[in-house]
Amino acid sequence: MVALDQSPAWKQLAHHRDAMKLKSLSEIILGDPRRMENCELALGGLTFNYAFNAVTDETIDLLVKLAQFQGIEQRREQMFRGDTINVTEKRAVLHTALRQKDGKPVMVDGRNVIEDIKAARAKMVAFAKDVREGRWLGATGKPIKHVVNIGIGGSDLGPRLATEALASYVTGLQVHYVANADAFDLQSTLKNCDAEETLFVVVSKTFTTQETLLNANSARKWLTDKLGDAAVAQHFVAVSTNQKATEAFGIPESNMFPMWDWVGGRFSLWSAVGLSLMLAIGPENFQKLCDGAAAMDDHFHTAPLAKNIPVLFALFGIWHRNFHDAHAVAILPYSERLRNLPRYLQQLDMESNGKPVTRDGKPIDYETAPIIFGECGTVGQHSFHQWLHQGSDIVPADFIGVREDDLNAPDHHRVMLSNMVAQMGALAFGQAEGKTPHDVYTGNRSSNFILLDHLDPECLGMLIALYEHKIFVQGAVWDINSFDQPGVELGKKLAKMLESPQGTPAPSQAFMDAFMRRATPKSKK
Repeated sequence: MVALDQSPAWKQLAHHRDAMKLKSLSEIILGDPRRMENCELALGGLTFNYAFNAVTDETIDLLVKLAQFQGIEQRREQMFRGDTINVTEKRAVLHTALRQKDGKPVMVDGRNVIEDIKAARAKMVAFAKDVREGRWLGATGKPIKHVVNIGIGGSDLGPRLATEALASYVTGLQVHYVANADAFDLQSTLKNCDAEETLFVVVSKTFTTQETLLNANSARKWLTDKLGDAAVAQHFVAVSTNQKATEAFGIPESNMFPMWDWVGGRFSLWSAVGLSLMLAIGPENFQKLCDGAAAMDDHFHTAPLAKNIPVLFALFGIWHRNFHDAHAVAILPYSERLRNLPRYLQQLDMESNGKPVTRDGKPIDYETAPIIFGECGTVGQHSFHQWLHQGSDIVPADFIGVREDDLNAPDHHRVMLSNMVAQMGALAFGQAEGKTPHDVYTGNRSSNFILLDHLDPECLGMLIALYEHKIFVQGAVWDINSFDQPGVELGKKLAKMLESPQGTPAPSQAFMDAFMRRATPKSKK
């Protein structure tokens, strides 16, 4: 098979890029009186507009041909069907099944996983209602007021993002998230909690994740010091597959919620990993979140490639990454409640597509995942936006805005929206003249515009699913496995070796041991 960067589609795009260099983004935008309308696609309460992107109809046609050359339509069908597309771990990839609405069977190893999903969701809903409505009582008979989610990575970032984004839907309970092994994270959270009214949700597929178990055991000690060992069963639940380990911890099987190998951690918000989120916003709003994601799934699954929002979103990223040497993407949500979106997307994107080899293990000689970074507007404007506008690196940006002012603060909302549009315009058009050379903006810097009608569960579900599918498409075009994370494991292995050294260390370990001794607190005399 012809390598991606040697394919006719790739070479045509390289030739097109050279021709496009003769045009500025300003010329492209202003040369089409209907560009704003022509470059806009909408799905429910989400609008995707690429008018400020340095692409033309010809660019899109050539990018779609590249995607077709890489078999994107077939790979998309394989994912939705439940084929084993995670080739290194020999697993299906079915986060889409978690929010499927039509109940159509999805078979994995001869088992209809939709039935498993329904059973797990029913258990989540019943538990969430019991806690939220005061029927689940702590060991001393008091209802729960605080929920502490203990997890890390995909067991933390997705539920944390959604809980903050949907803050106006959070009722009754105070939900906290603890991830860092630094004791300050847990200790500062527990300062605000009463043990008699606190429920811990420990999220770890294997129930062996080092940081999660460290925090869970410290939380257990905090609780049992106050209420005794018998209280654990009323104050801890687990989202895991390791029943033996959770029971040894003191969590009965009835307090255990399932996870499955066919859902990767960073795609698991829609599963029992989202239990703390469901406790925060209620089962009905959790279902609406899933419904929004399902709407994006259906669009991604059925829309023609040239009118498919996730596909175009992904292909524009490939255009900038592989043909314009863009090493990074800025995620710029103009909403304080979406401040964790850049952090969430760092894992979703960089852990998925930061890979050096193809699906069959051959070295890659073209760029894959870019650096993902960002900050919510308008805070970022007084930080790194200077670099975005006049730095020597050209960095495309995703601007995410919300049309509705649900806080009843029109002055604030107008300032947010006007600043967002102004930033996109300044990046695109620049400023050719100034009093000094320092005042000149070159412009010619692309951005995508994603507008949500409301910051509600449906729109948030569509937004998150949009990025999930964007990442899938880019991984498929780059011919990499977006659903494993082997690079994460080496650091974990070395950390365990440094904590419990055994045998004769290798030279590299001996060198690290020396650093470990330097970092270890000196004993007090």
